[in-house]
Amino acid sequence: MTLEATPTSVASRRQRVVGPLLTGGAVLATTVALHFRDPHQHGSWGLCPLYALTGIYCPGCGALRATNDLSNGHLWQAASSNLLFVALIPLIVFVYVRWVADAWNDVRRPRNVALQRNLGIGLLGLMAVFTIARNLPFGTWLAP
Repeated sequence: MTLEATPTSVASRRQRVVGPLLTGGAVLATTVALHFRDPHQHGSWGLCPLYALTGIYCPGCGALRATNDLSNGHLWQAASSNLLFVALIPLIVFVYVRWVADAWNDVRRPRNVALQRNLGIGLLGLMAVFTIARNLPFGTWLAP
């Protein structure tokens, strides 16, 4: 099995980039909304259901505040709100840029199921460790 990208030539460029551009637009709109409506104010965007029911911080708790902090140029405050989210941003940007470039250039990469599975398991494991750590006394600095 070769890992080289191959052109597909099935759809027009406009059709191929619709998905990535709509996704980027939705992320941009959400970021702008989070910039102008401060999630640091309790309840301004609702409450985390897990935290409201159990008092446990999930791996996503603080991500809205981190996005607001990043949109204001406050990297350290964003890391304080949700370190995992901030640490994963370079990976998220890489995956998104590659998706846009592949759609633009009509490239379809073969699926590497083993790699995808291992990355997914690794990410779930990292999220589990992060969740446990931020809810234990020694990890209170990870709590939002």
